Amino acid sequence: MTRPEALAEVGIAGAGRYAVKKLPEVTLAFWIMKIAATTLGETAGDLFAQTLRLGYFLTTIALFLAFLVTLVIQLVSKQYNPFFYWTVILSTSMAGTTMSDFMNRAANAKYLPEGVKSLGWGPQGIGLGYPAGAAILISILIGIFVVWKFTGLTFAIRDIDTFRGEALFWSAILVSNTLGTSMGDFLSDSSGLGYSGGVLLITGLLAALLALRYAPAVPNVLLFWLAFVLTRPFGATAGDLLTKPTVKGGLDLGTAGSSAVLLAVLFGLMGWAHMRNSRQPATATTRIS
Repeated sequence: MTRPEALAEVGIAGAGRYAVKKLPEVTLAFWIMKIAATTLGETAGDLFAQTLRLGYFLTTIALFLAFLVTLVIQLVSKQYNPFFYWTVILSTSMAGTTMSDFMNRAANAKYLPEGVKSLGWGPQGIGLGYPAGAAILISILIGIFVVWKFTGLTFAIRDIDTFRGEALFWSAILVSNTLGTSMGDFLSDSSGLGYSGGVLLITGLLAALLALRYAPAVPNVLLFWLAFVLTRPFGATAGDLLTKPTVKGGLDLGTAGSSAVLLAVLFGLMGWAHMRNSRQPATATTRIS
């Protein structure tokens, strides 16, 4: 997945049309940053909701509002800015973590940290369960893609150049990250695979997608979105593997320490991407022909 064209399909528009570049090229660095952001989203979401005991209800509200703020900044930006883009990805990952937990879990000992009887103020979960929660999220995600299809706008990330297209893109990202959390938690908690088993399974699926890029019959855009969705449960299971107690199969590194390290890695990669982008002013606009 090192070439931009590997997981992004070139869209066709009017000849000689120029579009401001708002979204990044899909390269190996892109996928590394996506995994770092989604893993951080899991550990940071759990840090606020569980470790700091704010609870799923309050944390979901706060993180969703943070997502809206970062989204507005991204939407009004005139060109691609790595810090703006990846901050929205991170905010969708954090919000998706607690939104999924609130949908799927309930206020009982099974879902609470050891020794904790309650979390924060308000309801601590609807208790739909992972299958029902995932079914709802899959339906919403399919609905977004159906609407997107009927708009006639491209699904290829490198060619999204309208406000409506970007709004659909970010809607799909938020729902896919929430769905990915549900999938990851199901693999970790209910499938019997455990945290390490879940990581290995999703790693195998991502490797299969990487191999499929050499199959001409498989659309690159489809590969991109499948990989984009799967990196979220990878982050969810990897985050749980890092933070959960050893008696549950985790490494017990803690949500605070793990989040701090992942945040440093992500901001370091953001800085690198910003410097790389600033050295290539000619890519600020892309000609679509």
